[in-house]
Amino acid sequence: MATGIFNKLRRSSTGKLPADFQRILDLMQGNIHNQPDEDLLFRAYEFAKTAHQGQMRKSGEPYFTHCVAVATILAEMHLDSTTIAAALMHDVVEDTGFTVEDVEASFGKDVAQLVDGVTKLSDIKFRSEEDKQAVNFRKMLLSVAEDIRTIIIKFADRLHNMQTIDSLPDVKARRIARETRDVYAPLAHRLGMYRLRSEMEDLVFKVLEPKAYQELSKSVPKRQSEFEAYIKNFLVPVRERIEAAGIKVEYHSRFKNYHSIHRKMVDQKRPLKDIYDIFAIRIIVEKLEDCYSVLGFVHSFYPPIQSRFKDFIATPKANGYQSLHTTVVSTGGRPVEVQIRTAEMDQTAEEGVAAHWRYKENNTDGGKRHRDDLDAHVSWLRNLVDILQNEDSTTSHQFMDMLKIDLYKNEIFVFTPKGDVRILPVGATPLDFAFDIHSQVGLHCIGAKVNGKIIPLNTHLKSGDSLEIITSDHQTPNVAWLKYVNTSKAKTIIRKWAKKQEFDHSVKLGQDILERELRRLRLSKEAKNIRHSFTDMGYESEEKMLAAIGAGHRTITSLLNKLYPDLSFTPPKVQKDPNESFFRRARKNTKGVAIAGIDNMMISFGKCCNPIPGDPIIGFITRGRGVTVHRADCDTVGPNLSEKERLIEVQWGNEKNQTFLVRLKVMAQDRKHFIRDITERISSFDVNIESLQMKAEEDLVIGLIVLEVDGVRQLEKIRNRIQMVDGVMSVDRE
Repeated sequence: MATGIFNKLRRSSTGKLPADFQRILDLMQGNIHNQPDEDLLFRAYEFAKTAHQGQMRKSGEPYFTHCVAVATILAEMHLDSTTIAAALMHDVVEDTGFTVEDVEASFGKDVAQLVDGVTKLSDIKFRSEEDKQAVNFRKMLLSVAEDIRTIIIKFADRLHNMQTIDSLPDVKARRIARETRDVYAPLAHRLGMYRLRSEMEDLVFKVLEPKAYQELSKSVPKRQSEFEAYIKNFLVPVRERIEAAGIKVEYHSRFKNYHSIHRKMVDQKRPLKDIYDIFAIRIIVEKLEDCYSVLGFVHSFYPPIQSRFKDFIATPKANGYQSLHTTVVSTGGRPVEVQIRTAEMDQTAEEGVAAHWRYKENNTDGGKRHRDDLDAHVSWLRNLVDILQNEDSTTSHQFMDMLKIDLYKNEIFVFTPKGDVRILPVGATPLDFAFDIHSQVGLHCIGAKVNGKIIPLNTHLKSGDSLEIITSDHQTPNVAWLKYVNTSKAKTIIRKWAKKQEFDHSVKLGQDILERELRRLRLSKEAKNIRHSFTDMGYESEEKMLAAIGAGHRTITSLLNKLYPDLSFTPPKVQKDPNESFFRRARKNTKGVAIAGIDNMMISFGKCCNPIPGDPIIGFITRGRGVTVHRADCDTVGPNLSEKERLIEVQWGNEKNQTFLVRLKVMAQDRKHFIRDITERISSFDVNIESLQMKAEEDLVIGLIVLEVDGVRQLEKIRNRIQMVDGVMSVDRE
């Protein structure tokens, strides 16, 4: 199909290369480590131009101009020839009759993989725009596992689409702008691509808030000229000291982009004229040690604001950003931010992973360092990709939420016992740290020491904390941990573990039910034949059939009647939950559950959260089982909030002065008189302790306490009082 195109390697009739192609080559000359492969690039140029022949953009321009523009953006970033060739052809598979195989046959596997990675799944019919968005993002991010350049091409593609968005209908333009704001710009930020992110944010701002954008576009240039005059005087003494020391430097001034300025005005509720920290001076030096020398010179003339000093050289950001930031008090008490870094740090700050990629193929020591830096700076993205590869069942809503958890977060820096730095989001807990170290460390985490002191697992960590995780082979996660963790990695591993535990429990229960019923019916000899009949029953494996029996989705009666249609069987007995006696006692004093506007509805209680009187509750209409009552904060109900038509208002039918039972799990350091201290704290509330069990394991003690309380308020007071007992690490509802 493509044979004629690939042989078309001649230049234009004038004997010169096309001007737009020549510009790409000229821009690429800036990368001394990867000289352009002119033959590869020209073949890609000619191929894409012919493939898109006759196609037009909404603006009326030939579609091929978009392909050239995307390649030009990447050439300005000094990307390699393979990346730019793929950029020229990035829409060929999606918008023309050519296939990935056609591209691979003439341009090789690397180029074909990049083109495939940025190609949307256009042939699939999606139920909603969110499904379409999630599936295409998933495909793009999974391609990152093969090559990080996929996402760099996609950024350039999206940037040019935003630059030319004025030609689109308003509804579509706003949808694309919101998607850029919510995913692409934050993702570029997480990968350290400041320049590209800033331009995206301003273009989004222009589309979504045109009036505010227009006002700033008129006002900021006036402030900028005033600022530059001010900075010229500010730098006079600093410049003299630097020149005397013989340090070579470059000076740049930087205004925040319009979007950031507007956000600061809104957050601080102040007009533009009253905001001074929207600009910064950037001093670029040659050597790392010069950064600290220049910092000393600046501080010798202008006093620093200590809380605003940040050393991102000693402790880089997760995206690889390195720089010294200091805010000093200048003439008239005006704060001025100064950023000091090397030229290499400046490139990384502006271009992020793209700056590291250009050195990736260099086999020198410097090239190895950049390869290591690249791997380190996208580790969070690799973790996300690993999660996606193992979580095919994740819904579109869950996937987008999981992606945004990693995109919208500030960072803290904490240390392992060996002094290694781990970067976590603000609000992270010891559980997030444990799962960040390794999934098995998280799954068996039983406690944590922060700066040598045992703390509760739901404690928010601070930058500089040193952590030691205490593990036990006997410890398993609790679904309630989902409330304490703030990273997608921790949330995903906990959910996956809970799902596996539920499945394993259902398999074991299903096997027990099957064996018991076969013994009762004197059909034990048929056990092997029945277990191997899973395909006849419509299941993929024996385990899935047993799990369906254990979960109550398949009855023994229906299974046997299908295998032995000539016989008649009585229904099996229901396996009772060993905890049911406690919850039955806990609910004994309630008049039941009242359902808004409905009488005689069958009601059951969710075993995932075991609600009892006093808990805020919500009803979920379960097909074939009436209404299942859950605690309002139950994680099982959360994923179903999109099915709002199945949620129903319910409330307890309690009378005044009633009491109910609750079970608490206490984890603490083992010590003398611990039980006495716990019971004294509880007794001060004049409540009845129904039962108390304590089990010591190494230097920890785990206790189960059943209390009779008069309401959730009293319960919370008791929990808080127990939490204050010396050595207590956690107090959780069971």
